[in-house]
Amino acid sequence: MKAVLAVVCVLGLLAVAFSWDGKLSLNNGLGRTPQMGWNSWNHFGCGINQQLIHDTIGTIVSTGLAKAGYKYVNMDDCWAGYRDAQGNIHPDPKSFPNGVKPLADYAHSLGLKFGLYSDAGTNTCAGRPGSLHHEESDARTYASWGVDYLKYDNCNNQGIDPKIRYPIMRDALNKTGRAIFYSLCEWGVENPATWAPAVGNSWRTTGDISDNWARMTSRIDKNDLVWKYAGPGGWNDPDMLEVGNGGMTTTEDTSHFSLWCLAKAPLLIGCDITKMSNATFSILTNEEAIAINQDPMGVQGHRVASTPAAGGNLEVWAGPLSGGRHAVILFNRSNAPAIITAKWHDIGLNPTTPAHIRNLWTHHDVGTITEQYSAKVPSHGVVFLKLTPTRAI
Repeated sequence: MKAVLAVVCVLGLLAVAFSWDGKLSLNNGLGRTPQMGWNSWNHFGCGINQQLIHDTIGTIVSTGLAKAGYKYVNMDDCWAGYRDAQGNIHPDPKSFPNGVKPLADYAHSLGLKFGLYSDAGTNTCAGRPGSLHHEESDARTYASWGVDYLKYDNCNNQGIDPKIRYPIMRDALNKTGRAIFYSLCEWGVENPATWAPAVGNSWRTTGDISDNWARMTSRIDKNDLVWKYAGPGGWNDPDMLEVGNGGMTTTEDTSHFSLWCLAKAPLLIGCDITKMSNATFSILTNEEAIAINQDPMGVQGHRVASTPAAGGNLEVWAGPLSGGRHAVILFNRSNAPAIITAKWHDIGLNPTTPAHIRNLWTHHDVGTITEQYSAKVPSHGVVFLKLTPTRAI
């Protein structure tokens, strides 16, 4: 075991470097801002096939989602079929009779990137072949297919420490010479925020999300505990978006998307985009909210103030942006509309500093204000703001 750990440590040193902000991060040139795209699991589960993926690729472009920044099309679990006598992985011949490469080629022809799923265990969570002990052959296969992204799960892991299993696939991917975004799905079991920045481009900090208010908010709460570990090259991941899947109201979906944007979380759409409503499309393509998520400074916003109320707290979440600006969310978890106040000293501004306030959902300028700002927020809703310090008039 000591010999294995030594090899992992040496290879790890070759694969990581200090990023521009001093954080230790994976040195593959990817993930300088949080990844944006689509993933099949939240809506379709194992019900995927080549026609569905082909249609989704085209829809991302035709609807304007690609123009909004969504570039990755990621097939989750259940694409894999079997291993041949040489141990090479093959797609399910019934669901993907033409294989994976034509789908990747189609995505690339439209200016998109293509992603796959595997597992750091003997089998995936759905029982398909996993990549444990097949890391190099699988990585070579993915690269030959033109894969740009790997989500790597944690089922059936044989009790092997994730700090051993996950770097092996990192090194196998790097060895292919192809730039492949590496997304660790370790579920936050071994506090990956403390070690995964040297291994992957993002790492799950939580168990799976579900399409309901309680589960969604619990994911962002757990993710918030490790906000300091995220930055360009490596991101905390509270799981994929449920916006548009129908389990939450439009107000709740808006809160969900806003919190993921502020937290610099991956924005991976999880609904059926071929049938999404106008309201869902409007949420997912809010360019002002997305700009907060993609801000090059890359500091994860977090909860800075909380006041108890019936049915849930009244909270302020905030984070710095490039150019001296700040993003702020007034977040109402309670059962009734409420006035929430953001105080400058809570969000990192001098109370005497005038700040121009922009509402990112109504898309209007509120005005220039000092010291604090208050607004009425609907139950389970948010007011999402951008503050730009300016001179006093």
